[in-house]
Amino acid sequence: MTTSHRDTSSNDTPHETTERDSTGRMEPSAAELEDMSQPELARLAAELDDVDIVHNTPKWPVPGTRAERRAEHAVGLWFIISALSGLAFLGCYLFWPFEYVAPGKPGYWIYALYTPLIGGFFGIAVLTLGIGVISYVKKFFPDEVSVQQRHDGPSTDVARRTVMAQLAAAGKDTGIARRSLIIRAAGAAAGIFGLGMGVATIAPLVRNPWKGGPKAALWTTGWAPNYPGEVVYIRADTGDPHEVKLVRPEDQGAGSMQTVFPFRESERDDEHALAEALKRADNPAMLIRLRPGTPVTLRPGRENYHYGDYFAYSKICTHLGCPTSLYEAQTQRILCPCHQSQFIATEFAKPVFGPAARPLPQLPITVNDEGYLIATGDFGDPIGPAFWELGGNA
Repeated sequence: MTTSHRDTSSNDTPHETTERDSTGRMEPSAAELEDMSQPELARLAAELDDVDIVHNTPKWPVPGTRAERRAEHAVGLWFIISALSGLAFLGCYLFWPFEYVAPGKPGYWIYALYTPLIGGFFGIAVLTLGIGVISYVKKFFPDEVSVQQRHDGPSTDVARRTVMAQLAAAGKDTGIARRSLIIRAAGAAAGIFGLGMGVATIAPLVRNPWKGGPKAALWTTGWAPNYPGEVVYIRADTGDPHEVKLVRPEDQGAGSMQTVFPFRESERDDEHALAEALKRADNPAMLIRLRPGTPVTLRPGRENYHYGDYFAYSKICTHLGCPTSLYEAQTQRILCPCHQSQFIATEFAKPVFGPAARPLPQLPITVNDEGYLIATGDFGDPIGPAFWELGGNA
């Protein structure tokens, strides 16, 4: 490595063209760096890092042997398996039937395989991709023993410029440029895996909230009447999907809460409809009865959403959709156990603590001529976490 030169035009006075780093070593100038070959840059990077290479032996001193090709095929096979598994994961994720089917019904076993298949193929893709990388390192990286001195502080500009040459030299030592099978297989595996991760990440967000107009799934729940004048009863959750227990005001004690679901008389003898009402994610509601005389602040425009001391709110947290299943009667607070959001039941369930930013949607209720609590309409706001098109309803 050149550290100085003699300028004959200035009385042969030696001019230093290098700089000293923090350890006193001479560093080449920018012009000298430009003139260095890649192997020279790699050696310089090792010197600047105080790396002493004690032993370095290529795994395959003679390229192109049968043993080397077998090793290349073995590594490539892992990447091919990863790529095929990634394709299978994408296929199952996008096209396998995922709609719920009750046990014993036609198509149940196909539905039951959905989660195991996407989980299994995803796991195989990740596992074999990792095995392929490890196998490549073990089979093709040179056997090297190096000793490096430890230095504190940031790297110099020269060290940062030469590190890429060092990485390129490592790739050259492993012969990656001539191993087309490994390059193609690893590229396919990494690309398909990245595509699968992208699809799995973005796909749940791609849902048109306007599809279906005012009856779109993101805007309505099972509490919405199917036709004008339809009576939607408040049904208590008894744990038995076949039992229908309607709620009267006198059935619930003051200072208590219970989970309720919608019910229509047309569903009474329909087991499928009864089960669907319990399974639909946006149907659960909390029916809260305050203690008599509890001060209440009503939301403007929704003064008639409650019936006496009874208030009904969605049970789906407006933060990330967890069930707000805890009610503290002393403070009238509704608690979400997932991320500790708290809502005050006496002030239209507005958030008072935690990450939730919207009040829990309120269900308008009253009592009909038969003395049962019923819903007079759907929730006043969309259920669950906010979405882009929520706009002014947030």
